[in-house]
Amino acid sequence: KYKNKYQSKRCFIIGNGPSLKETNLNLLKNEYTFGTNRIYILFDKLGFSTTFFVVIDTQIIRQYSDDINSIKANKFIMWKNRHDVRFDSKTIFFEQDLDISFKSDIKKRLYTSGSVTFIAIQLAYYMGFDPVILVGVDHSYKTVRKSKDDVKLFAYDNKSQFSLDSYKKGDVWVPPDPQKQELGYRMARFAYESTGREILDATIEGKLKIFPKVNYNSLFS
Repeated sequence: KYKNKYQSKRCFIIGNGPSLKETNLNLLKNEYTFGTNRIYILFDKLGFSTTFFVVIDTQIIRQYSDDINSIKANKFIMWKNRHDVRFDSKTIFFEQDLDISFKSDIKKRLYTSGSVTFIAIQLAYYMGFDPVILVGVDHSYKTVRKSKDDVKLFAYDNKSQFSLDSYKKGDVWVPPDPQKQELGYRMARFAYESTGREILDATIEGKLKIFPKVNYNSLFS
């Protein structure tokens, strides 16, 4: 259904970084978009939802399953969380692969590299999008994982999010591992460029240095 369906069309992958407060997301109304995690709390304000929605964090899924069930966008969720959400025609489940590599076929298992953005990039590749443009992927965190074995749950820190209302008091999450994320991003850049495609980073003052930078506002006439 999705294989190369959007070949040579551009798409935007929207992160959850605080730079979104400085980004005019209204410009994306008629674009193909991937939303992640709690981005849906902006849908009512914007007057539109993202084309696709992706979430891989088990804690977010369990804490906000009712919200996720109500999203009308096409949703991609890991199979292990199938008991936490409702099965419907707009929900597609994928399995996680521990093999460290970029996956070009989403019908098989996908490697997460500790980043929902990396999953969205793999989905966009399979669908044929080019270029893929990152927005709100600040890659700047107040709390990070100290080691690969550090999977303790922490109280959520909204200072690294686009809204102080992103998470409520008592919510928990596993801190990100920036180095692991960067490994995935490097693999993604190689996969895209080896087939003549590109990933651009339009995040305002983003700290990620893997992808070529582009001015967000310059992308719109």
